[in-house]
Amino acid sequence: MPNEREETYLTKDEWIKIGDLTRQCADACRIDPSLYSKYDVKKGLRDLDGRGVLAGLTEISEVKATEETDGKRVPAPGELYYRGYNVKDLVKGFLEDKRYGFEETAYLLLTGKLPKERELRSFCELLGEFYTLPKNFVRDIIMKSPSPDMMNTLMRCVLSLFPYDPEANNIAPDNVMRQCLQLIAQVPIFSVYSYAAANFYNNNDSLVIHRPRPELSMAENILHMLRQDCSYTALEARVLDMALVLHAEHGGGNNSSFTTHVVTSSGTDTYSAIAAALASLKGPRHGGANIRVMRMFEDMKANIDTSSDSELKAYLEALVDGRAFDGAGLIYGIGHAVYSISDPRAGIFKEFVEKLAGEKGLHEEYELYARVEKFAPEIIGKKRKIYKGVSANVDFYSGFAYKMLNIPVELYTPIFAIARMAGWSAHRMEELVNAGKIIRPAYQAVAPHREYVCMKDRK
Repeated sequence: MPNEREETYLTKDEWIKIGDLTRQCADACRIDPSLYSKYDVKKGLRDLDGRGVLAGLTEISEVKATEETDGKRVPAPGELYYRGYNVKDLVKGFLEDKRYGFEETAYLLLTGKLPKERELRSFCELLGEFYTLPKNFVRDIIMKSPSPDMMNTLMRCVLSLFPYDPEANNIAPDNVMRQCLQLIAQVPIFSVYSYAAANFYNNNDSLVIHRPRPELSMAENILHMLRQDCSYTALEARVLDMALVLHAEHGGGNNSSFTTHVVTSSGTDTYSAIAAALASLKGPRHGGANIRVMRMFEDMKANIDTSSDSELKAYLEALVDGRAFDGAGLIYGIGHAVYSISDPRAGIFKEFVEKLAGEKGLHEEYELYARVEKFAPEIIGKKRKIYKGVSANVDFYSGFAYKMLNIPVELYTPIFAIARMAGWSAHRMEELVNAGKIIRPAYQAVAPHREYVCMKDRK
């Protein structure tokens, strides 16, 4: 008897038929690029200079990369604000008080205010109440049919919460807030447990899972659950916490947050909206950038003497020319859709990555990253006509940080999702509270009208 894979596997003739249909579809879908200019379409909802088309209003965060000078908008050092507070000030505040910052950041994004000590403690206790998964959820959902792709597993876990929730379709604000808090608390558990299951079944590794501890911070719990001995250093937890804070939110226009607004505007349930956001984040153009940075550096170290500035510059030039690594013509981790002169998140995170590299004895590797960050903008500027400057973005250093934390590559994008759950939750609440129209932009139809042809007369 054939197994299930053999039963569903297609024959050569079937693939030929599919290929033929694909070519017909591609021909029917192809649009003349000149029509975008003719109809003034902002492809990707962005102007030529990269600025996004204004599609909504938000009070949750602000991404600032330009300033007005003599009536013109010019590039400026990047700034990021959460609910009107500069992220640099937020980071400085919780570091001076020797607190972890993610929970405070999540509270701020959801409520619009900085919590008092009592409020923050109550919020953390409430999150801790959601660390218990539904009965048999681990066995029935996570341990069965483990996938090598953690983002698809996360989507499945989130959607699988629906039948466990007696108020799943209720979009009243109190109920949605309850669901969002539950997901903020449980997405880290889904991520780590799903990786453990996949590693056990697919890589013949040991299966060890730990329950999260309510008294620990989110960053501490991730390391506690992920490591077999549950141990971690204070700096390791601090670096991961900083990554969560800096990835928690980034304006309403980024692809996954905009997806949250679009899907929420239809009136659907929270689990469907967040699954859609996860699907968006899975895309390599959005959530997988740090993995490509890591792969690029691996290729670099395998092919050149990285201690030589001349060889390093030549390699970077080859990257831009499409002659190195994946041929895409990109130096991954350099450049951003909005920021030009600097990404404030990269500046903050870089300091902590340097400290962790020192603790791990990897300062030489950190210096390689720093040299690439220094050389890349100059090389890109020489090779490409660009409308704004380029600089290192937060993903340039995050993959290196996760590598030093012994976080498996499969969890790099889920870590992003764990952080961004706070921002997605805030955007979902904002869309519901303002009760706007369903989001429905226009597409200009450009196909010519044609007369119907009867079957017997078709050529």
